[in-house]
Amino acid sequence: MPANEDPNDTPAAGPAIILVEPQLGENIGMVARAMANFGLAELRLVNPRDGWPSEKARAAASRADHVIDAVRVFDDLASAIADLNFVFATTARERDGFKAVRGPVEAGRALRTRQRAGQRTGILFGRERFGLYNEEVGLADEIVTFPVDPGFSSLNIAQAVLLMSYEWMKSGLDDETQTNFSGPELVPATKEQLQSLFTYLEGALEARGYFRPEGKKPKMVDNLRAVLTRAGFAEPELKVLRGIISSLDRFSPAMPRGDGSPGDDPRRLPAAAARARKAEAGQAHSTNGDDNDAPLGGKGTDND
Repeated sequence: MPANEDPNDTPAAGPAIILVEPQLGENIGMVARAMANFGLAELRLVNPRDGWPSEKARAAASRADHVIDAVRVFDDLASAIADLNFVFATTARERDGFKAVRGPVEAGRALRTRQRAGQRTGILFGRERFGLYNEEVGLADEIVTFPVDPGFSSLNIAQAVLLMSYEWMKSGLDDETQTNFSGPELVPATKEQLQSLFTYLEGALEARGYFRPEGKKPKMVDNLRAVLTRAGFAEPELKVLRGIISSLDRFSPAMPRGDGSPGDDPRRLPAAAARARKAEAGQAHSTNGDDNDAPLGGKGTDND
C-alpha cells in the first residue's frame, strides 16, 4: 500500500517515473527537474533510503516544485505499479527471460501509442549503485536499454530519466525534428546581387592598391569570387556585407565614423575638393581687392 495516497487519482499526461530505493535526495531532485523539462509530472518513489520529504531533493529540483509536491511514496514495487497497464524496466545489462527489449526511441513511441489509447504507463529505474534486481525487472512488461559504451555503461539515474523523458516528448511531436523556435526564412541572393557586391568590392580594393602585383590580379579576383559564391548568401546577408564594405570604403583612421561626413573632407570626394578650391579662390580675390583700396585719410596722404 502507498505510504501516502494521491487524492487526485486521474490518468497522468505521460508515463509515471518510478524510482526503486533511491539513495540520495539530490538525485531525486535532479530526476524531478529532468521530468519537468520534458512535460512529465508523476514521480513515484519506492522505499527511498533517506525517507521523504527531502529538502535536498527540492533544492536540486531547481523550481520543479510541482513534481516534488506530487511525489507518491510506496513501500514496495508491486504497490507502486499496481494501477498501471504497461511498464518498461530500464537496464544496461542483458537479463534472462523472454521479455522484448527496445531502444529509447522505440520505447518512447510505444509509450505514446499506449497513452493515446487511454492506458496508464510507467518506467522503472533502479538503484544508483546497481540498478534493478531480476525479480523487479520481472514485474515489467518490456525492457528498455540505452546504446551506451559497454565498457562504461552506468548512467546517473537523472541522466537515464532525462533520456527517456526526452524520447517521450519527441514522440508526441508532429515532426520529430521539430524545434520550439526557428531561424528566419532567408531568400537566397540572386546572381545579379552577388555580382553587384563583388563589383563594388573589387572597385574598393582596386582603389586602395589591394591587387599587387598587377600580374596576380586575375587570380586574386578569382579567389574573391570563389569565396563570395561558395557561401550561398541570403539577400539580407549581402546587405550587411555591403554596408561593412561601404563603411570601410568611406571612413578611415584619419577620419573615423562620427567625425563628420566623408563629403566634408576635400581629400575624399572630387566635388568637395572643387568646392573647397572655389571657396579659397574667392577668398583670395577678396583679399587682393582690399590691398588696392586707398588708405583712410585720402590718396597719397603719406607722401604729402
